[in-house]
Amino acid sequence: MTVGTRTGSKSGSRSDAEVPTLSGVPLLGSLFDLTTDSLGTYLRAQRRHGDVVRITAGPPGLRAELYCVFSAEGAQQVLASDSANFRKDNAFYQEIRDSFGNGLLTSQDEDYLRQRRLVQPLFTKRRVDGYAGAVAAETRTVVAGWDRAPGGVVDVGEEMMRLALRAVARILFGTDVEATVDVVDRCFPVITEYVLRRGYSPANIPRSWPTPGNKRAAAAMDELYAACDTIIAARRGDGTAAGGDDPGEDLLGLLAAASGTDDGEFDAAELRDQVLIFLLAGHETTATSLAFSLHLLARHPEQQAQAREELSRVLGDRTPQAADLDRLPYLTRVLKEAMRLYPAAPVIGRSAVAATEVGGLTIPAGANVIVAPWVTHRDPRHWPDPDRFDPERFTAEAEAGRPRYAWFPFGGGPRACIGQHFSMLESVIALAMILRAYEFEAVDTDVPVTAGITLQAHGPVRCRIRGTGR
Repeated sequence: MTVGTRTGSKSGSRSDAEVPTLSGVPLLGSLFDLTTDSLGTYLRAQRRHGDVVRITAGPPGLRAELYCVFSAEGAQQVLASDSANFRKDNAFYQEIRDSFGNGLLTSQDEDYLRQRRLVQPLFTKRRVDGYAGAVAAETRTVVAGWDRAPGGVVDVGEEMMRLALRAVARILFGTDVEATVDVVDRCFPVITEYVLRRGYSPANIPRSWPTPGNKRAAAAMDELYAACDTIIAARRGDGTAAGGDDPGEDLLGLLAAASGTDDGEFDAAELRDQVLIFLLAGHETTATSLAFSLHLLARHPEQQAQAREELSRVLGDRTPQAADLDRLPYLTRVLKEAMRLYPAAPVIGRSAVAATEVGGLTIPAGANVIVAPWVTHRDPRHWPDPDRFDPERFTAEAEAGRPRYAWFPFGGGPRACIGQHFSMLESVIALAMILRAYEFEAVDTDVPVTAGITLQAHGPVRCRIRGTGR
């Protein structure tokens, strides 16, 4: 199979063939399917037409085209080996950029390289391991009231969102958590819904027009920006975070102090952009992994018991620490399998710079391209009985037998998530503490999901809990 940017092909080669198109309805193509069930639509496209599929949506004149790459090898090409040819230039990323700033998730070219050089030293394993205590403290805070849950039922979707937000806010801002969490909790849903509506629309009115939707989103952005700016100004003014004890111990202090000979340092607006992106990417993704890990264990008591046995054997009654990650292989496998079935970033978008051959078919220059962990993680070529929950898929031997991009919940290549070690650290510590304290039984056995900026449960994820006395 030829890969790489296409420079020509022999007549009659497969790259001369048209990329197969998923059938839709006259005039609108697959617009309705994508609007009502985008993840199911991508699965259907792969099963009907293979690893590279074109999907059209919208009326003539406003029609969007998506080129979907579903194979592990194709995902590796788009995200890694040919990553320079696939950029974050699509309309969806622009809407995130316009709402949450030009931070590490959304920036491009020299802006991105400069930011990455400044931020990378803050995410070394040694530095990230130092946040284990903060994660443990916030986990205790969140689960402290579960014993009083009505009927002994908690919505782990909501609770894990609260936990992940508190943890990332504490790590960003030190002890100044409460006010920040309240503002983010109030403003993020408004802004996220606005981004999604505009990102998926074939045409948008200017943000400056005084429509109710624009005004509501602008007010939420103003409040969120002001909260971040107040803390940043206090830090820059006297060297401490509002309510913080040691500016060098939280991520904002480290970001404010980050500098390089050629890269300078972040100004106040750049600091805010980084903070907003870390808040966005750092809590919704981890919350998804934790919530669905608990949901799956609640539906599979044998695996839940096995995880709890490992915790009892390794930890006893002590609080888990960063060094325990390597000592909890089964719990780690549970998390990885949850991230396979429910990847927090179920779809990753790019824009093709030049015509490129992927899987023997040509994706044209300028095309909107997606790779879809939601689909690739269910490819039966690499995952037999793909809908079955089975943590043993992630033994060292099993992982060695699969292509690198058969599983890529953190993306890949030069734009891979910089916080993936932090996400695993937070998830293992939090899950360990929660499972040691409570047993779980699923109330909602079937949880519909939808693809927003991250994967979202479309409804409650309720579990009945019973304290273990630990």
